[in-house]
Amino acid sequence: MEAVARLLFESAPDMYMRFSAGRERALATLERAFAEPGNVASGEVAWVVELNGRPAAAMAAFPVAEAGVGARAFLRLTLRGTPVWHWPSTLRLYWTGGRATPKPRERSFYIDALATDPAFRRRGAAQALLDEAERQARERGLPAVALDTSMNNEGARALYAAAGFDEVAYQAPGRGLPGFVGLVKPVGR
Repeated sequence: MEAVARLLFESAPDMYMRFSAGRERALATLERAFAEPGNVASGEVAWVVELNGRPAAAMAAFPVAEAGVGARAFLRLTLRGTPVWHWPSTLRLYWTGGRATPKPRERSFYIDALATDPAFRRRGAAQALLDEAERQARERGLPAVALDTSMNNEGARALYAAAGFDEVAYQAPGRGLPGFVGLVKPVGR
């Protein structure tokens, strides 16, 4: 659980630290979230690839239609472990962040977080998770997989392009947040 929380954290460390008021609180929040059903980082929406008996990559993903409920549950869980004085910042980031990223297609399987341990990069772990997201989309009758990443994350953008994702939307930097790019990959049945 701790290793998965660390991997999910690495998908957006700056955002998690700002949201939870620091690295340690963010990691603790992700560990609690993994153990608690119904949120965007719970074990029920997380997949892990192991290599050599160690977690190499992790992904949190779910149908877009479930994003709102899961995000609100994650917010409540975060607030429980965050000092009250930091709540206004957390709430502001929650509302701003939700508008800072391109809106994914409604009928898609959304990858909220994807990260690979640096020691295991370029060994197929991330591609295995992207393949699983496609399988989940087909299984659920969803026509696409969607995700977003920061504009300056060239490594992720190259991975997604090589995996067949198209960049379909861009959101400029603003309000202290980086720019984001939205990506979509149609899936066959």
